[in-house]
Amino acid sequence: MPRPKRCRAICCYPDHWSFAPEDEAGSGIVTLTLDELETIRLIDLEGLNQAQCAKQMEVARTTVTAIYEAARKKIADSIINGKRMIISGGEYRLKEESGRFSLDLPRKGQNQMRIAATYEDGQIFQHFGHTAQFKIYDVADGEIKNSKIVDTMGQGHGALAGFLLGGDVDVLICGGIGGGAQRALAEAGIKLCAGVTGSADEAAEAYAAGKLNYSNEANCTHHEGHDGHGCGHHQEGHGGHGCGRRQEGHGEHGCGHHQEGHGGHGCGCHHAEHEEQGCGHHHEGGGCGRRHETR
Repeated sequence: MPRPKRCRAICCYPDHWSFAPEDEAGSGIVTLTLDELETIRLIDLEGLNQAQCAKQMEVARTTVTAIYEAARKKIADSIINGKRMIISGGEYRLKEESGRFSLDLPRKGQNQMRIAATYEDGQIFQHFGHTAQFKIYDVADGEIKNSKIVDTMGQGHGALAGFLLGGDVDVLICGGIGGGAQRALAEAGIKLCAGVTGSADEAAEAYAAGKLNYSNEANCTHHEGHDGHGCGHHQEGHGGHGCGRRQEGHGEHGCGHHQEGHGGHGCGCHHAEHEEQGCGHHHEGGGCGRRHETR
């Protein structure tokens, strides 16, 4: 009987999830998994050797060698053949020490839902990737039972998705949000409610009651070309919010089976050709975020 594969530890979700040539891309798409991306980050960017990379990812050196070689071949295929490259899936889990569990929140009750809203002076902050605070709401039986304001410590939007995942957040309410952040939230299994303005408390109450109006079809317009979209800063004379539009190759979120002591975000074991539902398995120390790519 083969040994079960061990989830590879990664630091955080990336800020950028898609790359393509400026001119017309060649046929085909290359999918680089998050564990493959982590080997590229640690070895080629951070300058670690393979043994050091293996220690960081908490796997054997032979495993890192195989992952790294596969990643480099995919990147070469994308560059040489002009193929679009997307970041998606893999057999991974977010490392606890990367800040996932820094919200200092109690575990949710078995029948509770946790909502996060981008927050500034009582209002929904309009730019997800720049939010300095979230307000967290615990909901049961359609009512908010308690809430708490938490600082984001200036993390980027990829890290913010892991930040929310570590806090057992199920739903994000925000204004503008870019494509990269949408991908990170989808990977984390967090439902997105974008394009919301006004009071954060009122928005959370409306969502809890099933009455929140939101639109994930509007687009953010702050950074032209940001992962194919803008981030959602308002331009003078323009009132739009974040589109919440999901990129090709990503579904809404993993199934997130709840297990005792965990907040409803599972490992998201996804097969590459079926990315709209994850298995939601939990592993000791948190959901592993694992997706299986058919090779």
